[in-house]
Amino acid sequence: MKQFMDQDFLLSNETAKKLFHDYAEPTPILDYHCHINPREIAEDRQFENITQVWLGGDHYKWRFMRSCGVEEKYITGDASDKEKFLAWAKCLGKAIGNPLYHWSHLELQRYFGYNGALSEKTAEEVWELCNKKLADPSMSVRNIIRNSNVTLICTTDDPVDTLEWHDKIKADETFDVQVLPAWRPDKAMNIEKPDYPDYLAKLSEVSGVKINSFTDLKEALANRMDYFASKGCSVSDHGLEYVMYLPASEGEIEKILTKRLSGASVTREEELKFKTACMVFVGAEYAKRNWAMQLHYGCKRDNNTKMYDRLGPDTGYDCINNYAPSAQLADFLNALISQDALPRTILYSLNPNDNQAIGTILGCFQDSSAVGKIQQGSAWWFNDHKTGMQDQMISLANLGNLSGFVGMLTDSRSFLSYTRHEYFRRILCNLLGTWVENGEFPQDYEILGEIVKNISYYNAVNYFGFDL
Repeated sequence: MKQFMDQDFLLSNETAKKLFHDYAEPTPILDYHCHINPREIAEDRQFENITQVWLGGDHYKWRFMRSCGVEEKYITGDASDKEKFLAWAKCLGKAIGNPLYHWSHLELQRYFGYNGALSEKTAEEVWELCNKKLADPSMSVRNIIRNSNVTLICTTDDPVDTLEWHDKIKADETFDVQVLPAWRPDKAMNIEKPDYPDYLAKLSEVSGVKINSFTDLKEALANRMDYFASKGCSVSDHGLEYVMYLPASEGEIEKILTKRLSGASVTREEELKFKTACMVFVGAEYAKRNWAMQLHYGCKRDNNTKMYDRLGPDTGYDCINNYAPSAQLADFLNALISQDALPRTILYSLNPNDNQAIGTILGCFQDSSAVGKIQQGSAWWFNDHKTGMQDQMISLANLGNLSGFVGMLTDSRSFLSYTRHEYFRRILCNLLGTWVENGEFPQDYEILGEIVKNISYYNAVNYFGFDL
């Protein structure tokens, strides 16, 4: 029997072990998509206890605790931090087969030096150990990032954001990890939302463009893109229900926005036409600026309205949406390439059944401007586990170019989540090692080592064009 999560955790053969320890393990981390707060980096936050850094905004853990029958008081309610931790420890002790078990114990091992198993039995011991460690200056936010071997972070930022915290980080010469903004304009496109006119008023104010028309909206967004670019932004991201393509004339789009600004609601067809026009516009703008475009889709959000009214979004009540017509995705990409305006694009579907469709769409739009110009993104959210990662990489290998894959990202709000890169790399190395051990690929470590290091780090550096 193997030892619990030892140095060869998830590495089932000698080739896998060599690939991980010699090539993947020492390679730096580039976190090109996350949801951490740049203010906490600028202020170099020091957490008071393990609950703050572990449970404060982690809806993955919240969902599991609810599945264990834990009262909401001990999840997002007014229980003390220690009570919440003890409740989580009791749940985690029984989380067999759940990736949270592996993620949590990798974090305990790497950041706190704890190699045991967290459960109700060990909760008090781990609480004291972690809190003592967190009081040490080496566990400030910046030092966690440094000690994780991270070279660059892209946060997620709205067009109306001032980016003031990015400025403060950049101006501080004592911190040499790049923290760059990434453009997330969902609110500028969500015409169906009740607060959409209020959002456009904010966008008007920060852009200096009074938005009374679609032409004005495009000008305002272009102005803010220029501002983001001046702060080092070269990456965009979109959270879409699905990648729609329902084209309409410029005149029709103007009428739709005028209708919405008058206070009237729009039909579902009008919403889709408007969002299509927005996406085609910004896609072309990204190509003009040499930005990469990330499209996250396939999610149905905020399903429990009772809890949404109580807690708001991003609290663990989302699910996979199985409606994502591949024909419209292909037509959208074709609309951009037809005008020579298709940017480097990464596609993430929350539905793993979309893997093969994405894999075939990629091949329709590749060219010599980049290795893997159109990418399938890393297994995302509900697929961010051993099986999901394996399935995504196997599908990509079957239908495209796995060696050109830009690899892992945290997509997290936690500063301890960099161990997810290690988790991914172990799974990657075991997959490649298994193919080699099965005689499906030669045991050529010069080639294999290059593939592992590139997927772990260097493909992303080159794909996004970061200066590292």
